[in-house]
This record gives sequence, structure tokens and C-alpha cells, in this order.
Amino acid sequence: MENYEQLAVILKALADPKRLKIVELLSATDSLCACDLLEHFDFTQPTLSHHMKLLEKAGIVSVTKKRQWSHYALQEEFVEEFLSSLKEFLLPETSIRY
Repeated sequence: MENYEQLAVILKALADPKRLKIVELLSATDSLCACDLLEHFDFTQPTLSHHMKLLEKAGIVSVTKKRQWSHYALQEEFVEEFLSSLKEFLLPETSIRY
């Protein structure tokens, strides 16, 4: 992966234990309402919104509005693309020679 900035955004978004738990919860279902996510945490809706904005900015989750609540889903292509990029980054097929 040549886009170090995007990889850094993704890794930063995943570096928080609460956001990792959010990703795990979303991976077990098609989507979750913000109200359902809040049941798993001891923080407020504005704090959840902050975490979700970081995950959305990184391309990890998508959001759709339904009535008064936001519904979040794990981006299906994210997992495959992230694992592929991480493998390419950490285990390149050819080494760089200086």
C-alpha cells in the first residue's frame, strides 16, 4: 500500500479499545442502531457519535439515517481490503534495496 496517510487513519481509528469493540459488534450483524450500540458501553450518545465519525472517516463503517437514529454497518469490502493492504505493507513480495 502506497497510501501511508490512509493506512495511518485506519490504524488510528482501530487503536482505541472502544472502537475495536464497536467493530466487533458490527461484524456480528448486518447493522446496528446507535441506540443498540449504546447498550454495550458506559458513555453518552455524543461520545458514540465521535467514535463513529472516526470509524466512518476511515472507511470502516457506513451510516444510514432511519427516523431519529443512525444505523451503522461494517463496510463489507473494508475487511478484505484492509487485510490485503496490511499484508502487502508488512510482508512485501520484494524487498526494497538501498
